[in-house]
Amino acid sequence: MKGNSLLVSPSMLASDFSDPVSALDRISHSGADYVHLDVMDGMFVPNITFGPKYIQDIRKRTDLIFDTHLMIMEPERYIKQFSAAGSDIITVHKEATRHLHRCLSMIKEEGKEAGVAINPATAVEEILPVLDMVDYVLVMSVNPGFGGQKFIRYSAKKISQLDMLRRREGYQYLINVDGGINESTVATVAKAGVDMVVTGSAFFSSMDSEVFVQNLLETAGRVL
Repeated sequence: MKGNSLLVSPSMLASDFSDPVSALDRISHSGADYVHLDVMDGMFVPNITFGPKYIQDIRKRTDLIFDTHLMIMEPERYIKQFSAAGSDIITVHKEATRHLHRCLSMIKEEGKEAGVAINPATAVEEILPVLDMVDYVLVMSVNPGFGGQKFIRYSAKKISQLDMLRRREGYQYLINVDGGINESTVATVAKAGVDMVVTGSAFFSSMDSEVFVQNLLETAGRVL
C-alpha cells in the first residue's frame, strides 16, 4: 500500500435503500471515510440502482467522501450531472465507453478525482494508455451488477501487476478493489498491494461495523 493504512469504502448497494441516513451514520461511526455509490443502468450490468438525484439528496446528510462508481453505458453522457450531485471521485469502466481518455478528462475538468475500473475478464494491459492520468484504478473482483458475490482470486494478480507498474513508472494512482471483500479475503488483496477496499454485504451484515472495519485494518496491517 502507498499509504500507512488501508482505505475502506462501504458500499451503499448493500444498505437498506429505504433508510439511507442510517446507513450513512453507520458508515461514519465505523471509522470509514468513504461511501461507495454503485450506479447501475440495467444495460452495462443486469441491475438498476439510482441516479444523480439520490446522490444529491444524501450529499446533504454527510461529509463523507463520495466514491461514485458508474456502471453505466457511455458514462460521458452523465459526468456533469454526477459531479454536480456531489461526487468527489467518479470511476468509469473501460468496457463502457469507446472514448475512455475523453471521459476521464471530463471528470478532471469538473475538478473531481478520476478512476478507471476493469471487469474480471479485462486485462490490465487494456488501460495502460490512461494510467498516467487517473487517481484510482478499480479492480472488479466479482462480475459487476450484484452484491454478495464470491471473491475471484485471480484479481489479486491484477493488483500486483498494477502495483508493479506504478512503482516502475512513477504513477500516482491508488489501487481499489470491489467484490467479495471481507475479513477472510482482505489479507490477499493487501499483500498484493491494494490501497482501498470496497465492502458491501460483509460490512452491513456485521454485528458491529466499527469492529469489522478495525479487523480489516488490522488484518491488512499484519501482512505488510
